[in-house]
Amino acid sequence: MDKHEIIKQYVKPEERLLVAKILDKIEICQTKNKFVNTDFLDMYEKSIAEKIVKGSDINYLFYGGFEGAERAMLVIYPDKLTTEIVENMCNKLIKIVRIVLPADLHEKYMHKNYLGAVMKLGIKREKVGDIRVCKEGADIIVSNDIAEFVKDNLAELTRFQKAEIQIVNIEELRYGQQKTQNINIIISSMRLDCIVGEMIRSSRTKANEAILAGRVFVNGENILKNSKILKIGDIITVRGKGRFEIEEIEGTTKKNRIILKIIKYI
Repeated sequence: MDKHEIIKQYVKPEERLLVAKILDKIEICQTKNKFVNTDFLDMYEKSIAEKIVKGSDINYLFYGGFEGAERAMLVIYPDKLTTEIVENMCNKLIKIVRIVLPADLHEKYMHKNYLGAVMKLGIKREKVGDIRVCKEGADIIVSNDIAEFVKDNLAELTRFQKAEIQIVNIEELRYGQQKTQNINIIISSMRLDCIVGEMIRSSRTKANEAILAGRVFVNGENILKNSKILKIGDIITVRGKGRFEIEEIEGTTKKNRIILKIIKYI
């Protein structure tokens, strides 16, 4: 594996930095026979990471605390470790900071409120995984090394002064029902750029820019082809804009444009 040649394939500085870090992790695992991991990666970063590790003769997995997590750590491990040992080691990488709100604040906060509170503490985004919101509060998945800091400092924020905040193991994760909003969009075709433009309330030009910049994912896969045809049930994530699901075609207009029902996760 030529490290410099691989890094040269990427143009953006942040991509090169990520690739260099992953290649370093691979080298450590191979030379020192050690279990290693990255911080939390978003969907775009995971797609880059997977391209790199697939080309290496290593054992790896993405771990975010539960199946289907959007944000996950890349874990690389040597052959000597059994599946059970790897699972136990993964569980020790992260903790849950659980916020239980008083009854008068139930359902008052959304995902962005909890994330904003954590960011206000000066925490780097890569130290925070998914946030599972439920009626009574939220489970915030974080790196084990910052769990105590997050817990203690969230309690100092005005919005959470009356809340109960504790640290629990990942095995105790609550699967809160994420809030959604139904929206209808009218499109000329089921092409990715048409749907993304309407979903994010932007022009088709802006939608194409987002796709070409690698900010659009369909069912977790980074898609760079704007003409990709979507179908019912597809989940589209646009970095910085949110996550959407195509629920059904509700009909057509008099001009034969498609009326599409979309679920927006909020």
